[in-house]
Amino acid sequence: MARQLYTARLQQKLLLSDPAQCYHLEFKIDQLEDFAFTPGQFVSCVAEDKNGKMQTRAYSIASAPRANEFDLCVNRVEGGFFSNLLCDLEPGQTVQFHGPHGLFTLRQPLTDSIFIATGTGIAPMRGFVQWLFPENGEDRSQGKPVWLVYGTRYPTELYYEKYFAKVAAERHNFHYLSTLSRPKEDWQGLRGYVQEHVAKIVEERARTNHSGPVVTAAEPAGFDIHAYICGLNDMVSANRDRLIGLGWEKKQIVFERYD
Repeated sequence: MARQLYTARLQQKLLLSDPAQCYHLEFKIDQLEDFAFTPGQFVSCVAEDKNGKMQTRAYSIASAPRANEFDLCVNRVEGGFFSNLLCDLEPGQTVQFHGPHGLFTLRQPLTDSIFIATGTGIAPMRGFVQWLFPENGEDRSQGKPVWLVYGTRYPTELYYEKYFAKVAAERHNFHYLSTLSRPKEDWQGLRGYVQEHVAKIVEERARTNHSGPVVTAAEPAGFDIHAYICGLNDMVSANRDRLIGLGWEKKQIVFERYD
């Protein structure tokens, strides 16, 4: 059965990083009044290449549901057909897509959460944060602690930095940690890989709660905390291994790889 294709019209385009050639793209679907999706899901963009072959590429939605609109966060990749097509779009131009798809969504009932991302893996995390802590609307976090640990090589690759810092300043239960793996001497923030800082959060939480293991029988699912990881395969594996080494169950760790 053929998938239903929709047409997304670019409304706004923002350059997030010139060195990384990363763009924030805001789309509107004129044929729909409402585009229903769950934060963390993705859309699959479809277009014909110069050889007449139909190409499909999945992109995580970088926003919470907002009427008939959605955002993407796209890095230009040298020689990449779809990344260049999207990065070269100008407001008013369109792209076809199908979706939403995917199971990289917040588990219910909602628990304490650690969001872990590198690079454009920050896209679904932005959707999670927008949904949990809407600017205009009821807080959906239920007061549960939420950590976002975002790692990149250079400060120019920290996308949406001001937004996350603003939410952290306004919401007592949202904690934003950014870390660089290749910082210069004048970098004042955290250093190292994300898994190192995630381990510190887990260990400190266990000490503070005096609960020892992170597994509890208080809820039917058996867990009082989940980790959500999005990034390249090596980063996802490193974080999964570190958490399992700290006593976590595999079902507590929700992930999406994009390589």
